[in-house]
Amino acid sequence: MRVRIAQDASVDEAEAIASALEQHVPGDGRVEVFVGEADEPAVVHELDGGAGRGDARSGVADETDLGPTERERALRDEIADIRAGGPEKYRERLAEQGKLFVRDRLELWFGDSDPVPGESAPGDGDDPAGLRFEDGRFANFDAWHADSPETDGDSDDRLPADGLITGAAEFAGRDVHFMANDFTVKAGSMARHGVEKFLRMQQRALKTGRPVLYLMDSSGGRIDQQTGFFANREGIGKYYYNHSMLSGRVPQICVLYGPCIAGAAYTPVFADFTVMVRDMSAMAIASPRMVEMVTGEQIDLDELGGPDVHTRHSGSADLVAEDEHHARDLVEQLVSYLPDNSDEKPPKTEGRAPAKSPEGIDGVVPQEPNRGYDMERVIERVVDGDSFFELQPEFGGEILTGFARIDGRPVGVVANQPAKRAGAIFPDAARKAAEFVWKCDAFDVPLLYLCDTPGFMAGSDVEKDGILEAGKKMIYATSAATVPKQCVVVRKAYGAGIYAMSGPAYDPEATLGLPSGEIAIMGPEAAINAVYANKLDEIDDPEERERRERELREAYREDIDVHRMASEVVIDEIVPPSDLRTELAARFAFYEDVEKDRPDKKHGTVL
Repeated sequence: MRVRIAQDASVDEAEAIASALEQHVPGDGRVEVFVGEADEPAVVHELDGGAGRGDARSGVADETDLGPTERERALRDEIADIRAGGPEKYRERLAEQGKLFVRDRLELWFGDSDPVPGESAPGDGDDPAGLRFEDGRFANFDAWHADSPETDGDSDDRLPADGLITGAAEFAGRDVHFMANDFTVKAGSMARHGVEKFLRMQQRALKTGRPVLYLMDSSGGRIDQQTGFFANREGIGKYYYNHSMLSGRVPQICVLYGPCIAGAAYTPVFADFTVMVRDMSAMAIASPRMVEMVTGEQIDLDELGGPDVHTRHSGSADLVAEDEHHARDLVEQLVSYLPDNSDEKPPKTEGRAPAKSPEGIDGVVPQEPNRGYDMERVIERVVDGDSFFELQPEFGGEILTGFARIDGRPVGVVANQPAKRAGAIFPDAARKAAEFVWKCDAFDVPLLYLCDTPGFMAGSDVEKDGILEAGKKMIYATSAATVPKQCVVVRKAYGAGIYAMSGPAYDPEATLGLPSGEIAIMGPEAAINAVYANKLDEIDDPEERERRERELREAYREDIDVHRMASEVVIDEIVPPSDLRTELAARFAFYEDVEKDRPDKKHGTVL
């Protein structure tokens, strides 16, 4: 095809015309554009069916010469700028605090490297290998990015990703949703776009049925930008609505890396499991400054809401990590016991022998009902070696709670601890046990109760602390749980303790007894005092009184002995202690798929 154009046309105009005409030349061909009266064409396009300068059929450029364009390179530069986080001065402070920059934290959780605070260059490198994708990376981009004349790389107006990273990743072989605050951006505070990202992540977790990790380091809502996110229907308050909807549907696990104040502190307490990092994290309903303004109390943040406060006193946290790496290790162990969601079974592993021989169980348990011993010495002889993962070890220590495996099958362990206050159940211990049982039931983890308790504690102090309310919740949780349950009467099971510990009336798949076991309304001393006090007071001779008390105790203990309970078919079986692990493994396997019905209702009113 030959075309002649005006004398004053430029070569660029001739080129444009030639390119346009290519669309109308079939197959192999040639386009020649002449300017004015010239004898030679100013532009020639040779067409060979698409292999030359252009494709006459599609107009698509030759792909053999294509590569990243300047436009793509510019986008990658913008992404690198976002990955660099907030102002450099705040990144430098993280290293001083021994904390990882948020992108390095994601590398620790989802990548292959082992980052050290202050040693990496923020923004360098690619996303972690296990990070599936990130959502909302460009949040608030127009308002802050470095090309804007109003900001520079160290300006406090620099707001990459609006201070919050959300997405999906692979962690410990599992697909998870995650969020992570960037503390270099306005102290990890939340504003409109970050709030929307957080909500979308939660809502997507509801759809996928996959666990959620909250890597929290937030000072709360961004007060100077609260319009548009605080009280809105889709504002920050919706976090806790979504937490409630996710509760019991998928595991929610929170790790605290810094001070989480006010609204930010509700995410860790709504989570199913919360890990705090020593000398780094805290959570409180208000900051120390606000506390002083409101109450006049002067207190530092660690005393107000540090790890010791929430693991020993409030029970709001489950575990304390020594550093960031330890926190990740703890969560990796934790998720190994949990399913992705409430529709699935907990993951099984190859069984392993217990750390100590089951043959030592009977030697661990004293025959005397009032003599203390460490229940963990029984647990380590029953469960798979090194599989007991204790939760809230410093809170409500009269009861041990934690996950373990028996022949590779995850179980939730609820065990009285005679080494602490004789194993009596105090309010904190009852609340701790109730919440743990409730979580196990939500995620289909079978329950093993190891009972050795004189019952619920009595006295004015525990009444003020709500022993009846706390006991009610523990009994309710045990009653409502539909997972397979087994109760072992290790030694004493007095009073309502046998109820709370899933005794015969509480729909266990088995109530087993060891030969040291006893079940009674109360212990021998208390019973004799209650029934025979007046008759004993009539005996003047001290030796005679002591002899009579001994006779009464022995007769009482014969009446409550586990053999009598088995004879009356109160319990299912007396098990030789050395066979306990084998017996439990067989029963958990047999009842693995048991289904239990509860009354058709909206929900109970106790928890």
